[in-house]
This record gives sequence, C-alpha cells and structure tokens, in this order.
Amino acid sequence: MGLLGASILPASATNILLLGDSLSASYGMQASQGWAHLAQQRLVQRFPDFKLLNFSASGETTGGGKVRLERLLDTNKVDVLWIELGGNDGLRGYPINTISNNLTQMITLAKSRDIRVILTQVKIPPSMGRRYTKMFSDLYPKIAQQEHVPLMPFFVETLAGKPSMMQADQIHPNEQAQPIIAAVIVDYFNDYLND
Repeated sequence: MGLLGASILPASATNILLLGDSLSASYGMQASQGWAHLAQQRLVQRFPDFKLLNFSASGETTGGGKVRLERLLDTNKVDVLWIELGGNDGLRGYPINTISNNLTQMITLAKSRDIRVILTQVKIPPSMGRRYTKMFSDLYPKIAQQEHVPLMPFFVETLAGKPSMMQADQIHPNEQAQPIIAAVIVDYFNDYLND
C-alpha cells in the first residue's frame, strides 16, 4: 500500500490520536467490537508501544474536530494525528471550502507541534449530486498533496454496496465488517511504521 508523502516514523513515536466520526467510533456496537479496538490489539503484538487514542465521535464534523483538537493535543502525548472527518459535512452539504479550511487548519496545528499527520480519504453517497460528490472526493488528495501528508484510502469503500456488511442504514459497517476493516488498518500501519 503506497504512502503518499509518508516519512519514516521514529521508533519512539507510538501514540496515534484518531479524530474521526461514527465510522471510527464503533457506532451501533460496543467499543470492544469496533475495528479500532481490534486493530490496536493486533498492532500492539508487533509494536509493543503502539497506542491508538481513539477520540472519534458519532456525528462529528470537521468544524467540531477543529474545535476539539487543541485541547486533545494539550492533554495527550501525540506523535501522529490521524484525521478521519468530513463525511458528516458532506452529507449535510457543507461548502467544500469550509471543509477544506477546517482540515487544513487541523493539519497546520498538528505540524506546528511537530506532530505528523495522516489524512483519510472520505467519500459520500452519490445522492448528494454528481458535481458536489466529485468535488468532495477530490478534496482529500488535493489537501494531502498540498500539505505533504500521507493519504489513507477510504477504508469502508470495499464494504459499501454489500448489505451483509452494513447496518440497516447502509452507511455504517456492522459488527461482521469490523475485523475486515481492522485488517486493512493493520496492514496500513505495518507499512507506515516500517516504511
């Protein structure tokens, strides 16, 4: 899995703060059933000091994440900020420029504290209209390139359109999907931490 703009992570850098929405917050199930918990259990076997600090919240937007971020960085030791936000903005039709500015400001804040950043590609259903959906999807690689941060592929993409892997709303992966997502995340961080 290629890492756009990734740089080698020092061996001592292990605390990864995940700022995400319901896709990362174990929506509809116990936290122990979610992919973040499962991935942490697997990654710590190979990287004993690996710690995933999951501060994801259902319904979170880029604006909400931006407001929370400074306090989270003040109160936690963070080596890498991992941003998985924007889906709720997109589903509400928020202006692309607003989403872009919020994401960029979060990246800038992290960098100002010598914290590395991973940005997750996020996609929204085509029901938002072809033009808006494309602008939204294109936003993430554009920011990753401009800010020189790695872009993680959208980890739910392979599950979308598979009703057996989704909750009734067809937006959130179900319990059966969590180990699949965890495996994708584990592969990503095996590459990221050993690149």
